Amino acid sequence: MIAIPSPLRLRLDSDALVANWRWLAAQSGSAACGAAIKANGYGLGARDVMLRLVAAGCRDFFVANWIEAASLMPLPAGVSLSVLHGAGASDMIAARTLPARPVLNSMEQVARWREAGEGRPCDVMVDTGMNRLGLRIDEAMGGALDGLSIETLLSHLASADEDSAQNAQQLAAFRSLCHSVPARRYSLANSAAICLGPDYAFDLTRPGIALYGGMPREEATGHIRQVVYPEARVLQVRTVREGEAVGYGASWTAPRDSRVAIANMGYADGFLRCHAGTGAGATWQSHALRLIGRVSMDLIAFDVSDAGPVGEGDWLALDYDLPQVSTASGLSQYELLTGLGARFERRWM
Repeated sequence: MIAIPSPLRLRLDSDALVANWRWLAAQSGSAACGAAIKANGYGLGARDVMLRLVAAGCRDFFVANWIEAASLMPLPAGVSLSVLHGAGASDMIAARTLPARPVLNSMEQVARWREAGEGRPCDVMVDTGMNRLGLRIDEAMGGALDGLSIETLLSHLASADEDSAQNAQQLAAFRSLCHSVPARRYSLANSAAICLGPDYAFDLTRPGIALYGGMPREEATGHIRQVVYPEARVLQVRTVREGEAVGYGASWTAPRDSRVAIANMGYADGFLRCHAGTGAGATWQSHALRLIGRVSMDLIAFDVSDAGPVGEGDWLALDYDLPQVSTASGLSQYELLTGLGARFERRWM
């Protein structure tokens, strides 16, 4: 089969990924530090992320569903994998055969696992205030979990990235659960909750966004490194005369005779139209380039008038510091990562 190079690529920094995990592990104190690798490792490639973190010492991983779990087989030796969406009726063949644990989220899932799980260990999510997935506290403490072999009892903070009274309320509720529901381990903290301090760590933390360069809270500033660097290939450099417009809607008009680079990227690749007008840009050989005009499905334009001899086939590195781009665009750091599409070639450095 002919190898066809992609006009889009993500440069992915292995050292930064590992450094981020090690910092989060240090903040977790005596608790083990796991990793959320759902949504294909937040868009980076779940298996590639897992193997790099396993080499660094991580042993506990979390995915959303059983398709994601199956894609990671075979697991490296000594690795624990949990499936956050639990065990639905259509999931039971996978749940009984794959070496991964369901995170049971409802009375129905608990009953299903009792009937068909053959006594195998499971994880359990209890809702302490988010009202998303999880058993209610009264259900968990009312005997519904009696006799289950619970590896990890989990809950999830709703407002860990904010200075909210809800954090302390959920922490108190989870502590009560820990005294009432036997499990081998207890886990509450995601990336942001790790930054709230050791009271939130319990036995296992499970960071996600911070592993990949996202800033969960101010406490992580200066410690979390950028991991993802999107790059797009130039298709054409054209001259735009003073007074002529670029792109749909003629939203940018050349204030002088200008050189404009058209790059092979657009909203079909996760670079959305909201980036236009935010001051978004890119670099070429250390020259700063400004995004101009509207973002199209497959194309974006940059003013390269002062950048030197940019030409067809050159690569432009997009500005993609997650906290900064999130603030400018209004997109969450999660959307910025997971939206980067399949047309990007993933290249680990």
